Amino acid sequence: MTLRFLCLAPALLVLLSGCDALAPMPGRPDGVAEFPAADRSVPGTPSREADPFPDEDAREELGEAQTVIDLANIAAGMTVADIGAGEGYYTVRLATSVGEDGRVLAQDIDRDALERLGRRVERERLENISIKLGETDDPQLPVDSFDRIFLVHVYSEVSEPYAFMWRMWPALARGGEVIIVEYNRPTYAGGIPPQLLFCEMQAVGYKLVEFVERPDIKSYFTRFERGDERTEPSAIEVCTNK
Repeated sequence: MTLRFLCLAPALLVLLSGCDALAPMPGRPDGVAEFPAADRSVPGTPSREADPFPDEDAREELGEAQTVIDLANIAAGMTVADIGAGEGYYTVRLATSVGEDGRVLAQDIDRDALERLGRRVERERLENISIKLGETDDPQLPVDSFDRIFLVHVYSEVSEPYAFMWRMWPALARGGEVIIVEYNRPTYAGGIPPQLLFCEMQAVGYKLVEFVERPDIKSYFTRFERGDERTEPSAIEVCTNK
């Protein structure tokens, strides 16, 4: 499969010009007026520590990344996206799993984190990774490109889930899947209850393929695929966060 990267960059050279969001209006971002607002709060993202990888050792002790990669059936030669990549815990491990014939796109809205990730990729000489600056309401992914799109402990932080997931839809290749891993917690506590996730994804037009509780990584794992059709923005029904 040929991956059509739009506004992407080699590892360290994060391409910013031409891909930035317009200046947001107070409240919600520009460009989401046709989409409903989600009925849930999004906790503020904690500031990143000076240590570039503050929790990787703890996550590795649980075997988190390998567990998720195995559940997602990642194979050599695949093209995958790591949304909310941060400093690359999943990115570098996905790069190893897809091999030199595969590709990984690391995307985040945090420029500083992507710069640190770029230095890491360069230091570890991982040549199958590209880096992209995203937006809060649009992942800005190339069309028909990805076998898997990962959002690991990220979906609960997406402030405009209906717009974001609607705009992600075309990026999946034929048979592609969205992998979402989350904490089963109230949204105000940094997670999302499974039923609320299912409802929001279904509202856009995605279909649940698999749901697995994984106490060993203190999370649940889900796989979604595109349904028969994507819901028109004006027809999206807001899910109630009870």
